[in-house]
Amino acid sequence: MRLSTANLYDASIANLQRRQSALQNQQEQLTSGKRIALASDDPTGAARAERALASIGRVEANQRALEASRNSMTLAESALGDANELLQQARETMVAAGNASYSDAERTGLANKLKGIRDQLLSIANRPDGAGGYLFSGQGSSSPPFLDQAGGVAYVGVSGTIQTGNLDNFQLTIDGRSAWEQSSSGNGSFETAPSAILPDAITGKPTVQLIDPGASAAAGTPVALVNPVSGKPASGWIDSGRVVDPSLLTGHNYRIDVAGSAPSQTYTLTDQDLGAVVKSGSFKPGEAIVADGMALIVSGTPVDGDAFAVAGSTRSLKLFDAIDKAIVDLNTPQRTRNQITQANALALRNLDAVMGNLQSARSQVGERLNNLDGTESRLAALKQYSEAEKSAAEDLDMVKGISDFQNQQTGYDTALKTYAMVQRMSLFQYITG
Repeated sequence: MRLSTANLYDASIANLQRRQSALQNQQEQLTSGKRIALASDDPTGAARAERALASIGRVEANQRALEASRNSMTLAESALGDANELLQQARETMVAAGNASYSDAERTGLANKLKGIRDQLLSIANRPDGAGGYLFSGQGSSSPPFLDQAGGVAYVGVSGTIQTGNLDNFQLTIDGRSAWEQSSSGNGSFETAPSAILPDAITGKPTVQLIDPGASAAAGTPVALVNPVSGKPASGWIDSGRVVDPSLLTGHNYRIDVAGSAPSQTYTLTDQDLGAVVKSGSFKPGEAIVADGMALIVSGTPVDGDAFAVAGSTRSLKLFDAIDKAIVDLNTPQRTRNQITQANALALRNLDAVMGNLQSARSQVGERLNNLDGTESRLAALKQYSEAEKSAAEDLDMVKGISDFQNQQTGYDTALKTYAMVQRMSLFQYITG
């Protein structure tokens, strides 16, 4: 077979161009550190790297949402902590108000202190989140969620919470109604209070009814508790009660009536829902009345006709109503010792209830912060895995890349030398040489 000189030249030049192109590609890979620059370089590897990149984008979006939730939950936890400290001060104030030597003027001073605490609590309830919203706005509001009006503080926000909307649904707000207005009344199982003779809403007949702790606050004056027999203020008071057997609790409304004169007084415990007497017997102040899983203690010096009521606990106790009721009571002059003791006992019970509800809300926020920490670790691990997957798909093995580059460079040098030798093999160079 005969090969012309031109053919040899063309073959050598084509070989040089291929090697130069390969050497250039290898140099670009070393410079960028990437094995894949275009999808055509390795379609399978490019698709693998693209999937990993999409995963990294999702993780980064979740991390941004997580940080937004963490900031809101941290502010909310701090606000709830501040509120609990103020409620502790309010409780100490009510304990001081039980001092028998205090005058009406001194109790008015304590009422003013409670008023200042109330104003600080309202400021905390309307605390902004730093992003144009409010921590306790529920599902969002452009105005403060709690409004101080004539009938007391009302929640005007939308109950619920705002979520980030991603897969993990990180929480951004706290349900203000649940935290501030839905404490369990009484001791959490049932509620005790002195009773007043009020007309029944249906029959119109006088019945002994439980006094709503927020009723006097809304009206601006306390409800007068008058013994229907003597026409004088009640002479005894009832404690918050205790649960001795949860399985026996009925949630019914009860009434305790004291009859007779000391020391031969009797009591009657009536289930008002069933209209039946549950228990009766000899009454002694300070001795527990145990029935239907409840232990109730009436103290003081109750007289014939004094009555007390028990109702099932509800999640309707509002923090600001409880404080407003205590302020109204402290501002009421010429109360008897029994009235002061009973009012203070109810105020302390209500403050303990709202404190417990805020502490529960704070615990829930703390648990969310713990969950965020766990989620953050999971997202960081997922991002690291995706980055490793992306690197494995498209990054260049530098050791192998340098070795390949050196091989390509050696081959290119050899091709150049070969071409130079081929150029000198023409007939004319032979004759002239």
